[in-house]
Amino acid sequence: MQPEVALNFRSVLGQFCTGVTVVTGTSPDGPVGFACQAFAALSLDPPLVLFCPQRTSRSWAAMSEAGSFCVNVLAEDQREISTVFGKAGADKFASVSWTPSATGSPVLDGALTWVDCEVSAVHTAGDHHMVVGQVVELGPVRDAQPLLFYRGRYAAHAELDTRGWSGEVLDNLLTWQRQSEWS
Repeated sequence: MQPEVALNFRSVLGQFCTGVTVVTGTSPDGPVGFACQAFAALSLDPPLVLFCPQRTSRSWAAMSEAGSFCVNVLAEDQREISTVFGKAGADKFASVSWTPSATGSPVLDGALTWVDCEVSAVHTAGDHHMVVGQVVELGPVRDAQPLLFYRGRYAAHAELDTRGWSGEVLDNLLTWQRQSEWS
């Protein structure tokens, strides 16, 4: 892609606010992980999620052999963890506390929540892979705000308050089928 086209692509897609996650897994050399904003719910029945690592990701290459992964959704107070896992190199787990999930993948202490999965499919998509995971276990949700990324940087947001909410339910845009199932 030409540099000006790539720059415009990043600028336009940067208008879409995303959450920040750390995808973790295991390898023969120990735990591995990387920061990832390309994460989404895919299906409710069966419960599937997807994330998209770069094809050149050494962390994904190392964890793909295990056939499982855990998506740790970061909270607003976890910017430093995002920075640690957003860089290549050193032992990312040296300064981060974690416990193993049911599949053995690391669950980062303090995560907003987490999704433990077994790999269901991997597709090549341009310069990335699209990894589909079958949900094995869901973590508890901590009372905190999510870490957001917008226009190439972390984003501040207003307090999310649903008390007294009377807006329209958009069933086609949300993972949950009915508002009564939200918690």
